[in-house]
Amino acid sequence: MNLKKSISFLILSVCGLVMVIPFLWMVTTSVKSQLEVNKGNVGFLPIEEFSIYSEGEEEYRMTLIKDEGDSSYVHLFNENMERISSYKKIPNSSIINKRQFKFHFNNFVVAFNKVPFGRYFLNTLFVSISVVIGVLITGSLAAYAFATMKFKGRDFFFYLFISMMMVPQPVYLIPSYVLLNHLGWIDTYNALIIPWIANIFTIFLLRQQFKTIPRDLFDAAEIDGCNRLKILWKIVMPLSKSVIATAAIFGFIGSWNSFMWPLIMTDSPEKRVLQVGLSYFSQEASAQTALLMAASTFSILPLIILFLIAQKQIIASFASSGLKG
Repeated sequence: MNLKKSISFLILSVCGLVMVIPFLWMVTTSVKSQLEVNKGNVGFLPIEEFSIYSEGEEEYRMTLIKDEGDSSYVHLFNENMERISSYKKIPNSSIINKRQFKFHFNNFVVAFNKVPFGRYFLNTLFVSISVVIGVLITGSLAAYAFATMKFKGRDFFFYLFISMMMVPQPVYLIPSYVLLNHLGWIDTYNALIIPWIANIFTIFLLRQQFKTIPRDLFDAAEIDGCNRLKILWKIVMPLSKSVIATAAIFGFIGSWNSFMWPLIMTDSPEKRVLQVGLSYFSQEASAQTALLMAASTFSILPLIILFLIAQKQIIASFASSGLKG
């Protein structure tokens, strides 16, 4: 049994490492200089390799232009990286190669100010929070009905909803655009929020949790005079906090990472969300890999913080409900 656990742990560790490596590369590249990236320095450490021309007690940064036997033609730079001499011929013996760690945190500031990321963050935050609130309201009502109420066609409609999860977004993207254009919602917050305030996975997740609540609690509440909404609000919801938190997190992450829908449904930069803005930024800064990685890093940072804060609730929700049928 110990050998089996060790093998399972090893496999999971390798898979986890494979998943983390691209993320680590993105973060480390975001604090490198563009010059080091252009040199092909694809390692994880922000190490700068440079040459120095030593002239007595003075040292200057240099760029090699042409190597000519025992001498070289170089450009010399001062401490502020301002060129002070061009095509200076120096002996190779006075050239010193150095390596040092240097973190370029200013990449984040430059990337953030290059396009209106502040506006994109506010738009994305507003849309994501609005979607989460709508998803929790519609999801809890629908899940309560499917889990506790008996009506004709209940199972048929539930499995019909579940089957819709298999429909890819491109299938309904054009009909949705035509419908929203007819309603006059194109390039508005309505197009980004209202179509997504009902989520099938949230309904499924909450239904599975609501079905685990003992029926005796519902009967006792009905005897005390509670109607269905009071039962949902005072009994079902408090007993399902971890699952509700998980549904809210998944809804927030899904809305935050949404790209195709807001790209099609919005035109103006004022309504642009973060992922669409990041796409436009990648076109403007396509040759600046360090800035692209910096923008990508601070774009996903809120999701990482959210997951780290709420990971206990996520684990508790699956441990308690177990996605039982």
